[in-house]
Amino acid sequence: MIYFTIKAGEAVELPATGNIPRQVHLFNEDSINAVNAALAANRPLLVRGEPGTGKTQLARAVAKELGWAYVHESIDSSSVASDLLYRADSITRLGEAQVMALSLKNEEKDHVAAVRAILDEKQFIHPGPLWWAFNWELAQKQATIVRTESPPQPDGGDYNKGCVLLIDEIDKADTDLPNGLLEAFGNGRFRPPAFDKPIFKNDRPLLVVITTNEERSLPDAFLRRCLVLLLKVDEDTLIDFLVARGKAHFDGDIDEIVLREAAVQLQEDRIFWKAKNLCAPGVAEYLDLVRAVKNMISDTGEQMAILRKIKKFVLKKHPEALT
Repeated sequence: MIYFTIKAGEAVELPATGNIPRQVHLFNEDSINAVNAALAANRPLLVRGEPGTGKTQLARAVAKELGWAYVHESIDSSSVASDLLYRADSITRLGEAQVMALSLKNEEKDHVAAVRAILDEKQFIHPGPLWWAFNWELAQKQATIVRTESPPQPDGGDYNKGCVLLIDEIDKADTDLPNGLLEAFGNGRFRPPAFDKPIFKNDRPLLVVITTNEERSLPDAFLRRCLVLLLKVDEDTLIDFLVARGKAHFDGDIDEIVLREAAVQLQEDRIFWKAKNLCAPGVAEYLDLVRAVKNMISDTGEQMAILRKIKKFVLKKHPEALT
């Protein structure tokens, strides 16, 4: 079954949320095919590529286009696998136990039983992002018990249609994290502590998108359970590639001559830094540069002048360029 039918070259607009500005994701044929293959194979989609190529945007753009619920989890160095499944709030449980101990004035059987029920470990288990993605109704039921909110849906996604889960920058965590997800991904289930039965993935469509910036290698056993999409920049068509994204992101609010000049300047720096085997500027830096120029002044001629003055602050980030 083919779920994702957007055409290559079409854009999906992602409204601003919190501190994240409005974004636009342009789909290419590889992305569309990879999403459909992951859905058909019922496997996570691992997205590789340099920063700024749209790895993170991809998941939300798919969810918005399909009208599915969207759940986002950003990984950091302290993240562990269980964080994605559930979170045991042991601190709150301990605090309530201490309060109960102080208020316990007798050893009546009924009273002790009531206290034990209140302090049951299940009453302090918060559903994690994979729990929401696997079974939204069970996660919502558990969330009601622990008095927490369901994941916000700024794009109006409906979990009854399906869910997209983004696990962003998995390479920031230790290899124990991806290894700890193998059973959940492989068998479609996991069991939180104190639960008699596992949480099973329901029969609704689910797309798990995992991104990596290649800060560390991922375990082979984990890679075998994923499909892999590489989002890359074609150096031969870099300028046209950047201009197209500039037009999509800024919706005609800045002249093409400025977009093209910014792309030319970035290409020059990119060639220089790649020759030195150092991280080169890419799509993210290009959009930052154009956004800064656009927000500083509206006249096209003056934008060109400002671009030349500020480009070094956006494109030249290595010590060799700052002396």
